[in-house]
Amino acid sequence: PTDWENSIALNGEIGQYITIARKDINSEDWYLGSITNEDSRDVKVKLSFLDPNLQYKATIYKDPKNTDWEVNPEEVEITEKIVSKNDKLTLNLGKGGGQAIRFSPIN
Repeated sequence: PTDWENSIALNGEIGQYITIARKDINSEDWYLGSITNEDSRDVKVKLSFLDPNLQYKATIYKDPKNTDWEVNPEEVEITEKIVSKNDKLTLNLGKGGGQAIRFSPIN
């Protein structure tokens, strides 16, 4: 989506990394994006922005292990898991990499 109902900066450090969550204006879906500089890092993210009365299917698009901007930079690993507002995730970001997650409510 390109229109957002809400945007939240979850964490970050200028020139180092950033994690943003955005809610689609036309649905109940949330999107999370995290990116790092040339340093790999693990970023902890609380999912407190999600609706407290819902569970979500998280579709996670991430750099596979041992992949970064120099080694196999185009490969993407896609996984799914069920999450809620009380969960925390650890995002493993490879050098120059990132992660994107779509949170879709489960009916």
